[in-house]
Amino acid sequence: MSDAARRSGPGTSDDVVELRVHGAAAAGAGQALDLPPVEQVAGDRSGGFYRPRHRCPGAGAADGVTVEAYRWGDLPSGTMGRTLSLVLLLPFMLVNLAVWMRPGNHGPDATVRSLCRLLALTITGLYVLAFAGVALDLVAWKCLAAPRCPAGRSWLSWLAGRPAGLRLAVLALVPAAAVGLVWRASTRPGRVFDAFRPPEAEVSGHRLGTVGRWDAEPVVGRLRSVHVAAAFATLDVTLLAARASPGASAGTVALAVVTGAVLATCVVLLCTPALIDRAAGDRRLDRVTSTLRTIALVLTVVVAVHVLTGPARWHEGGDLPGYDGILTWLFVTQTTLLAALGAVLLWRRDRRPDATPLLGLGALASSAAAIGLAVAYSAEMVHRVADFLDRNAPTAGPAAGPPRAYLWAIYGFFRAALFTLVVAGLVTLASRTGRFRAAAAIVARDHPDPPAEAGPRLRQVRRAIAKARFTESLIPLAVVYACLAGLGTATTTIGVLGLRPGDVLERYGGVPADLVAFAITFGSWVVAAIILGLVVGAIFAYRTPGFRRHVGVLWDLGTFWPRAAHPFAPPCYAERAVPELTRRITYLVGRGNAVLLTGHSHGSVLAAATVLQLPPRISGRVALLTHGAPLRRLYARLFPAYLDDEALHEIGARVGWRWLNLWRDTDPVGGWIFSAHRPGAPASVGGPAAAVDRRLRDPVEVVAPPGDSVPPPIQGHRPCESDRRFAQAARELVERLREPPDPGPR
Repeated sequence: MSDAARRSGPGTSDDVVELRVHGAAAAGAGQALDLPPVEQVAGDRSGGFYRPRHRCPGAGAADGVTVEAYRWGDLPSGTMGRTLSLVLLLPFMLVNLAVWMRPGNHGPDATVRSLCRLLALTITGLYVLAFAGVALDLVAWKCLAAPRCPAGRSWLSWLAGRPAGLRLAVLALVPAAAVGLVWRASTRPGRVFDAFRPPEAEVSGHRLGTVGRWDAEPVVGRLRSVHVAAAFATLDVTLLAARASPGASAGTVALAVVTGAVLATCVVLLCTPALIDRAAGDRRLDRVTSTLRTIALVLTVVVAVHVLTGPARWHEGGDLPGYDGILTWLFVTQTTLLAALGAVLLWRRDRRPDATPLLGLGALASSAAAIGLAVAYSAEMVHRVADFLDRNAPTAGPAAGPPRAYLWAIYGFFRAALFTLVVAGLVTLASRTGRFRAAAAIVARDHPDPPAEAGPRLRQVRRAIAKARFTESLIPLAVVYACLAGLGTATTTIGVLGLRPGDVLERYGGVPADLVAFAITFGSWVVAAIILGLVVGAIFAYRTPGFRRHVGVLWDLGTFWPRAAHPFAPPCYAERAVPELTRRITYLVGRGNAVLLTGHSHGSVLAAATVLQLPPRISGRVALLTHGAPLRRLYARLFPAYLDDEALHEIGARVGWRWLNLWRDTDPVGGWIFSAHRPGAPASVGGPAAAVDRRLRDPVEVVAPPGDSVPPPIQGHRPCESDRRFAQAARELVERLREPPDPGPR
């Protein structure tokens, strides 16, 4: 088939197209259609539209509905190498997520965005300092100055005995290359085509409707220039601090002033959201940020030459001069910014009990998690390299271990993780009785007269429902971890006093220093195990669709949002998926079809954002069927500024309330949107919204049906396409689409 024929789609006289959007971990378009084999009719390998082949028996629905699937699963991950790289970019993704988790009230909006962007900038600085700690402190300053360390290492010994300035200037290429690596990776475009642009006056003005609609590249480009400039300025500060140790010359002072000016300019730009978020047509601001980046690059070359050729003698020995202090003050800055963010969120939050879930602290929790993970990554990398250079000696070797600030960082992360696990265990035990009591009531209503042999199966169903209800407990646990991670970051500020954890705890807490040292070592291995677990999880998530069903939910949650705080975060798949869906639906309606848009799990979020971008003349020919949808349960709680009752009601109104949502009590991710509609309970909303949610009993029966040897499975978060109740809901919406349009005003 030619490319033109493939993209035009198979000829059909059917009047309705059922367009299915899968959720996380869908194996392929055939699974979404439940009718393999399939053929692609639009898009490419990463994101495309598929239909059953006409020669496939049963490919066409009996009632004249053409089934089509949109496959987007490779947009967030893709190749295995890219999937693994996402693990290393996880701190960048989490801090980028924070800016989207700000409260729904507009009061602190600009302040929260500025604080989140400054926290993102500190993570970039920490990224540079980690590589500088390895290359400049451990290798150039300590290892190459000790004869025993480079011995037998031909890849390193060629620099041994060279002047300190030469060693520092040469090995400064390592952190510079690390910056260049993430810089290059962040320039990969999020979309590779001209996205559909509906008329601005005809689409929703709600914030969720902006995801994927705007041209985000100018904002990302400006943020990228600012972060690259700050990254090279951080490297310059490290080199200049070392050069100033024997005495600061006039040249050193002048370069330090210019470096400080570059950093100050970066901070000012990030603290003015109205400036950095200007539309794409403002080329002056683009030139300002790119000029700032160029100045930082040139300045780094000048600083390296100054370090190489400076006449002052170096006082070698000990730690790299100034490095520990720079690192500690970075931790102080992070602690201060976290405290400021928490104060703003608590002080300016909406006081209604149901207004801002998570007490408005979602941005703080995500930022604290990002910083905690970034600190753990950095400390562990420096710690492992120090052990490698010391050849794992039980006593201090030539590299003399990582700086004090990293020891405090490992101690703080280990303490936060340990306390969070303890609190999670307590919450699990404390909520167990209530969750199982609620589950027993649900099972009793669903299966009032079970046969005697159904006892074991009933216990399995109760356990599945109780586990699914634990999702609500994860929200307070996230706040607890945010507080503990913030305190862990705060303890690193003690490094300003030049003290080690063992000395402080032994002197003021009576804890033996050896026990503290053991805890730090054990914590280091815990961090290594976590990183290894993330890598292994990424591999399994890429290769095993069943495993990705659990891991992919969290990843797709983070990469749904554009890069608005950290430019090195993974690209946003919604920037391609939403415009692509909008364009496809507009094309189908334009050629005379009505569209039944169905979305499972995160596919329902893509569908919701798509509906908000459809002009009324198009959405008037669209119906919406969601199943396993996290719209209310997760997105409305975590992103109250972007998905609230107003947005959900607007979505319903745009499709003429041709919207049905199927949900199960056994689903740990999806849930009801407007009203639970449990048996015996009245609807909590009125009007057309009351008819949207339909609860599916799961499992259908607790005993094996006639002709089968096992009872129906517990579906949980699995898609509903093969469920007859899904087919009934789809048929109902198709009939409503075929009704004559209302001639009156909408």
